[in-house]
Amino acid sequence: MTRVLIVDDSAVVRRVLADAIARIPGMQVVGAAADPYQAREMIVEQTPDVITLDVEMPRMDGLTFLGFLMQHRPTPVVVISSLTPRGSEEAMRALELGAVDVICKPGSAYSVADLGPVLGRTLHAASRAKLLPRKPATKRAGPVAKPPVLTRTTAKLLAIGASTGGTEAIIEVFARLPGDTPGTVIAQHMPPLFTASFARRLDQQSAMRVAEAQGGEELLPGLAFLAPGGKHLVVERSGAKYLLRLRDGPPVHFQKPAVDVLFHSVAHAAGSNAIGVLLTGMGQDGADGLKAMRSAGACTIAQDEATSVVWGMPKAAIDLGAAQQVLPIDRIADHIANRFRRETE
Repeated sequence: MTRVLIVDDSAVVRRVLADAIARIPGMQVVGAAADPYQAREMIVEQTPDVITLDVEMPRMDGLTFLGFLMQHRPTPVVVISSLTPRGSEEAMRALELGAVDVICKPGSAYSVADLGPVLGRTLHAASRAKLLPRKPATKRAGPVAKPPVLTRTTAKLLAIGASTGGTEAIIEVFARLPGDTPGTVIAQHMPPLFTASFARRLDQQSAMRVAEAQGGEELLPGLAFLAPGGKHLVVERSGAKYLLRLRDGPPVHFQKPAVDVLFHSVAHAAGSNAIGVLLTGMGQDGADGLKAMRSAGACTIAQDEATSVVWGMPKAAIDLGAAQQVLPIDRIADHIANRFRRETE
């Protein structure tokens, strides 16, 4: 059984989470704390495998507690955050501090009825997460000077997909990519609104310009677009241009946005002119799409096991024969840049 500790100052939320977790096969609630001080005692007594953590609490906020926890007793943490601008920004900070994933509180993006499946998938992924040694990431200290966007159309395109652990992995890649990297599209499994916060954070760390996709944008060198939570992102070819479209429709692999939807569209629109990268995450989303990209002649890369928080999606792609290269996270950006450079010389 995976032992779960709930930390939330709301008795109602604690009860809703406890009831939902009790229905998840293989999960057991070993405690429910109203604040980090209670949680500290329960962690010592119960040694939970996974912790769910609210970020807005009295006496000590969740982010401060998370920092102490990762320093003294690293444990997989899933942040349960309100779907508000403040909540999404705090969630991004929690991921930076070492939380493995973030989901919305019941009553925001998810109803109580919807919470069970989402919570189950997230907690199962967290229970398998590898807490990598905390090291200074390749990040920018301040605002990055952006080169002018090249208005000429390029045939090249970069597509990236990720899930659990993916936000920090994507930042690691983007912090190393040059500002004139070909137009880039990203699908990261995240709820609505959180993707907008992540796009802003990624823009601060990248020499490229990064924004949440709205639909209708043209992909140009130096521009990157993140699929918004709750929508599928696809790339379409229109003459010499690549245009972005947002699609509704059912989740794929329980996800919306889904990496497979994006990768299949890139395979069709760009063929051998694309590079596909599948990063850390649980499940199989992206494996079939990466295989389609490789079959269309694209260069395909999967993150290696040693640097993945959850080596599920990359492993599925490797097992399917979809990945030409298997690389650690700190080598992926250089490989992308060198590949594009060779193809344009």
